[in-house]
Amino acid sequence: MKKIAVITFIFFLFACYKLHAQVAINNDGSSTDSSAMLDVKSTSKGLLPPRMTNAQRDSIASPAAGLMIYNSENAEMEYYNGTRWSTFDGKKACGSTITDSQGNVYGTVQIGNQCWMKENLNIGTMINGNTNQTDNNVIEKYCYGNIAANCDVYGGLYQWDEMMQYVVTESAQGICPTGWHIPSDDEWKTMEMAIGMSQVQADATGNRGTDDEGGKLKETGYAHWYYPNNGATNVTGFTGLPGGRGTGGGPFYTLTYNGYFWTSTKNGSTSWSRSLSYYFQQVGRDYINPDYGYSVRCVRD
Repeated sequence: MKKIAVITFIFFLFACYKLHAQVAINNDGSSTDSSAMLDVKSTSKGLLPPRMTNAQRDSIASPAAGLMIYNSENAEMEYYNGTRWSTFDGKKACGSTITDSQGNVYGTVQIGNQCWMKENLNIGTMINGNTNQTDNNVIEKYCYGNIAANCDVYGGLYQWDEMMQYVVTESAQGICPTGWHIPSDDEWKTMEMAIGMSQVQADATGNRGTDDEGGKLKETGYAHWYYPNNGATNVTGFTGLPGGRGTGGGPFYTLTYNGYFWTSTKNGSTSWSRSLSYYFQQVGRDYINPDYGYSVRCVRD
């Protein structure tokens, strides 16, 4: 009987729509507002939209502009604006994954108003760590210890110029997929302040914050991090990994101990970077020789 009642109600709404009639669904006996085709009024119950994960939302074929859902992963209402999914406060909603030009697939995560990759970028052709990456129309990467399998786990390591594809414009696309770019120093700060840092702390150098922002960004456990991996909670979903670093035509250092990440912002002859450590619960901010090989995270345009 319930199924029959639901079907009957759906046909009733459809018939009203075809007749351009107004429909009032209420529990207070009031009339339909003159501006509404469908007027839902209640003082005890709400209107429940479809609840979907990112993957379920992204599988909707040809979504109509104005289509609305509740994203159960991001805990936010979202709508399709004809081009992309957005939240009602104007944020660009994260998709479930992003694919680079070589077919590598990366998970994504919403942090504040930004959409970040939650895996280190791993695009390009591996070259030996004792060779500088060059502007030769081929994306080149280092794999820690010159072992290709390390790129599969920790992503590639890139010199700053190679990552930027030989431009110096902040927030350039660089080696990121289309629609994504290399985060600037300020974009990193925006993310860090979204998870607890003050502006003064974000502007500082060295290990900064209230002794837990780094933990919020680090993958938990010891599958990849060296013990004790202090403070790691990964509550943001960023899943920071300790990919170590290359030294610009030289050896590699600190795999499993530290993760180093480039920004797209120059500081004179150096470049701003971020670091996560097995020992510290904070996020490091330093300006570094751009010849070093660091990990890369992309952020959505």
